[in-house]
Amino acid sequence: MADEQEKDLEKFLKNVDEITSLIQEMNSDDPIVQEKAILKTEKRLQVTEEDQDEDGCRTTLNKTTISPPQASGKNADEMNAEAFLASVEKDAKERAKRRKENRALADALKGKGNEAFVRGDYQTAILCYSEGLEKLKDMKVLYTNRAQSRECFQKILEINPQLQTQVKDYLDQVDLREKANLQEKEAQKLLDSGKSTAVTTRHLLGTLSKPGQNPLFYAGGIEILTEMMEDCTERTLFRTHNGFSIISGNDVIRRCFSMAGKDAAEETLCVSVLRLWQAVCRGNEENERQLVMHPGSGRLLPSLLASGVLPIRQQSLALLLQLAQTKNGRSLVISHLDLTRLLEALVSFLDFSDERATSAMGLLTDLALEERFQVWFRANLAGVLPALRGVLKRDPKEVNTSALSQCVAIMGNLSADAATGRQMSASEEFGDACLGLMARCEEDIDLSRDIIYALLGLMMNLCLQSPFVSEVWAAEVSRRCMSLLNSQDGGVLTRAAGVLSRILPSSLKIVEEALRAGVVKKMIKFLKAGGQTASRYAVKTLAICTNSYHEAREEVIRLDKKFSVLMTLLRSEDEILVGNAALCLGNCMEVPQVASSLLKTEIVQVLLKLTARDVRERAVQLNAGIALGKLCTAEPRFAAQLRELHGLEILNSTVKHIQDS
Repeated sequence: MADEQEKDLEKFLKNVDEITSLIQEMNSDDPIVQEKAILKTEKRLQVTEEDQDEDGCRTTLNKTTISPPQASGKNADEMNAEAFLASVEKDAKERAKRRKENRALADALKGKGNEAFVRGDYQTAILCYSEGLEKLKDMKVLYTNRAQSRECFQKILEINPQLQTQVKDYLDQVDLREKANLQEKEAQKLLDSGKSTAVTTRHLLGTLSKPGQNPLFYAGGIEILTEMMEDCTERTLFRTHNGFSIISGNDVIRRCFSMAGKDAAEETLCVSVLRLWQAVCRGNEENERQLVMHPGSGRLLPSLLASGVLPIRQQSLALLLQLAQTKNGRSLVISHLDLTRLLEALVSFLDFSDERATSAMGLLTDLALEERFQVWFRANLAGVLPALRGVLKRDPKEVNTSALSQCVAIMGNLSADAATGRQMSASEEFGDACLGLMARCEEDIDLSRDIIYALLGLMMNLCLQSPFVSEVWAAEVSRRCMSLLNSQDGGVLTRAAGVLSRILPSSLKIVEEALRAGVVKKMIKFLKAGGQTASRYAVKTLAICTNSYHEAREEVIRLDKKFSVLMTLLRSEDEILVGNAALCLGNCMEVPQVASSLLKTEIVQVLLKLTARDVRERAVQLNAGIALGKLCTAEPRFAAQLRELHGLEILNSTVKHIQDS
């Protein structure tokens, strides 16, 4: 744009020189010189009119009238010449003044950018450099500075890779801004070429600027405009000709968006605008930015998503799904839309039993994976808990079970954050809603399998928090998980065991009830079947039970002859498995005469090796050492074996190491 403006100015000044020469010749005392000057002038005017016809308003000196000299003293030609030259001089001064002002602004922005860069505020630096380029696009030093910003960011990554996420965000913004500049240059070339679609885009936007028309008038124009948005250049022309402002600033369109009840024409107009926004934003990040950041969009888009008019809801969902396909689009949505309203609108799609519900949950999943959404969710959980409780109160028989399970899974993933999980577990109503949904799911396990699986994941995270909703709630959760241990689904079985392993430590009463319900037998069965995750939960549950009740120790001894299952776990590479297996074994050594049954095994060597093992989990060494101590106390012959293996020295060294650490 700047290069073309320079060419126009040079052409204009050249014309000024030529016309000044013509005026001087027309004022000549020589009639022949005057005649030639008049002929040149007429020819020039003819060319000027032809230029005007071909290229609209591009000719700078359009239809300038130059009259032949008059007979008076200071004739009209001299007056015309003076007036014309005065006009030219004024125009040139105004151009120079504007250019000087723009350069001053660009210099100031460059200075601010440099200051921000020095203090490490790279995002502000980029914004200043970019704004400076908008003021004076041919100021090469700003392009150079912005490039040095990119180079420095890359150096920062080499020095501190942990800043990769932040630096990448900055670099992405630099790239997007430069990409937008290139798009605008291409769009201007297309417009200058006179291509019909480009001219029509400008013309249609001008037509849509007319106020006070019928909604169908605007809808028709918008539909035509939508069909023309076939490539990125056309979409950029929409932006550079203030398309977003023209559409959003239209009073009729604004009224249609804000009205709760809409007639057919208003509905058609709303849908047309949403389809247009999809078309102009497709593959054009700068258009996405301008749409989402346009004043009012933050509340408008979520409200349209919750509209009572189904086609408007569908097109709003389609638009947001399109935006969320890219990281930049998701970032814009999270940073600039009203996320509370957006979340409420998305979960309301669970009312549908078809793919619309699945699409809405897919969008929510994509957003929930972003760190900034998780930060927002944690800070605003109190405001969205009612909507989440509403999800948990759904009847699986009346909704899209896939979408409902996906929504519950989103809650489960978000609850993995400790602060978020604490807020959820502190809400008695939320906890009760979880139990209510589990009860409804148990009415038809086959239908609700995915929902139960997701719900157990959520409850596992809630059970990590202390205190629980209540002991009554924990007891009910334990009962339902014990019931689910009869399921034929491996995933449900594993997660039910996981919830049990986390909720049993909350109350001896709950442990006692689980023992009566046969929890030890079920956990031994899990361990015999194998599977690392399930085994972790099972052996932890056994450790909890045997740590509290003598009956649990006796049942483990009865079901695991000569501790073959526990001995296998002690040789595992999984330190969590090993630590809990050692704890469980040590608990069982308190049962009389049990230790003697292990005399012909390598139990001492196995435990001693664990106490000396270099491990991350200190519980492995500690529990193995305790089990050795109980073994030797219960059966003195093990103490002799320990001395022969120099085990006492190893134990002393291990105990000292644990104390020091």
